[in-house]
Amino acid sequence: MAGAKGDRIWVGTRKGTFVVEKSASGWQTRLVGHAGIGVNYAARDPYTGRIWALLGHGHWGAKLSVSDDGGANWADASNQIKYPAGAKYIAQDMFEDSESEYGVGWKISTKPATLLKLWSIGFGPGGHVWVGTIPGGLFHSTDGGDTFALNLPLWNHDSRGGDLFDGTNTNADGSPKVTAWFGTPASEGEFAAGIHSIVVDPRNPDRVLVAVSTAGVIETSDGGKSWRSRNKGMRNENSPEPEAEWGHDTHYIDLCPGAPDHVWQQNHVGIYYSSDGAENWQSVSKAGDRVHFGFPVAADDRDGKTAWVVPGRSDQQRMAVDGGLMVARTTDGGQSWTELRAGLPQQNAYDVVYRHALDQSAGSVAFGSTTGNLYVSDDRGDSWAAVANNLPPIYSVRFG
Repeated sequence: MAGAKGDRIWVGTRKGTFVVEKSASGWQTRLVGHAGIGVNYAARDPYTGRIWALLGHGHWGAKLSVSDDGGANWADASNQIKYPAGAKYIAQDMFEDSESEYGVGWKISTKPATLLKLWSIGFGPGGHVWVGTIPGGLFHSTDGGDTFALNLPLWNHDSRGGDLFDGTNTNADGSPKVTAWFGTPASEGEFAAGIHSIVVDPRNPDRVLVAVSTAGVIETSDGGKSWRSRNKGMRNENSPEPEAEWGHDTHYIDLCPGAPDHVWQQNHVGIYYSSDGAENWQSVSKAGDRVHFGFPVAADDRDGKTAWVVPGRSDQQRMAVDGGLMVARTTDGGQSWTELRAGLPQQNAYDVVYRHALDQSAGSVAFGSTTGNLYVSDDRGDSWAAVANNLPPIYSVRFG
């Protein structure tokens, strides 16, 4: 398993974990684990070398799987993630309402928290591992993933209704507790909020940014003891209060490791960029342009103004723009975008790229699609080659 980081890609799919490796004869694809099981996310911890797979087993439910020998052998994590007794959340289930201005209504209820989906994972030095779940839980390990605990300051945050462990859903003054965290359809059977992005500042592992569908971007600078919103400059065009602090449908965030104050975001309503550590966001795409809607974004290793996205048609028509698959790159902080199409299919392309299925490493860029195709560029996106076809639908793509 030797080789540069850019020569190995971990791929999580609907039916297993794959590794795709570059050799003298080209790229080779191998199924290395979890055959027939949904793998929401597969990645290597850069600090320990441990490989993680976030499973969504149809029968056994959500499980963490780990490999300490480069994917040759896998085992269930020694302690699985679970919500503590008494953990509850305020759910807002959407239904059609013809009398509503927006055609939908909301049924609000308080539900016990049970693990619906393991959705994202992030790593920090010193044994720090963070896992994001549906419904909206952030779990933290300080021992390399041997044990996890729900981060209570975020779970009990005022933005999602405060502390519900006592079983009450009213404040001291008798008013009902309310949440600004809405749901995501990313979990079958229930419309609940989920944490899909976790980025750790390489300068300070106590600074962590997470993104929630649907709430927005949230930051801690003290290792999870306190949290604050980072949504200034974002607009929710589908809300009666477009500039509200909460309720933003962030699809994914990524920061530049070499310049961590540069943060990128693919949002439901477009692409955002921040050059001040997510303190303020600037819209860098325009509705109606080909580069606007999508799910993933990848920031360059060193240049904070450079990023890649894979645009899509719309949320309702999840397909490539104008039937041709493309990646878009900016090198000037989103002031302009270059459409990169060389080597990608330009007719009858129905590839959709999920939020975790785009990654970059030292000038190499890779993405995988729902049609089971994996594409790699070794020249920063100028040209592409299909290195794997006919895989199960791809959920995540990570160099490592």
